[in-house]
Amino acid sequence: MFQKLIFFAKIAFMRVDKFLNVVNITKRRAISEDMCKSGVVGINGVIVKASKEVKVGDIITLHFTEYTQKYKVLALPSTKSIPKNAQNEYVVKL
Repeated sequence: MFQKLIFFAKIAFMRVDKFLNVVNITKRRAISEDMCKSGVVGINGVIVKASKEVKVGDIITLHFTEYTQKYKVLALPSTKSIPKNAQNEYVVKL
C-alpha cells in the first residue's frame, strides 16, 4: 500500500573549516578555523573566512611560512570523517 521512498541527498557545498577537518588535512576543526582567521587558507586565489563554502572543483591553497600547498576538491564527503587512505577520493594535492 505505501511505498518506501529513499532519498540520497548530494551535498552541494561544505564550510571550508569543516572540509579541511573531514578530509584529514587538519586534525581538528578549531585548527582549521584558526588558519582561516590568520589568513592561511584561500579558495581559488582569494583568502577566505572559515564559513566560506567549498564546492567540487575549487582549489584550496594553504599559505604556510615556508611553502604553499594546493589541493583540488574532487568530491564532498557526506560522513563526519573519512579514513586517511580514502583522502584521495575527495581531494588531490597539486
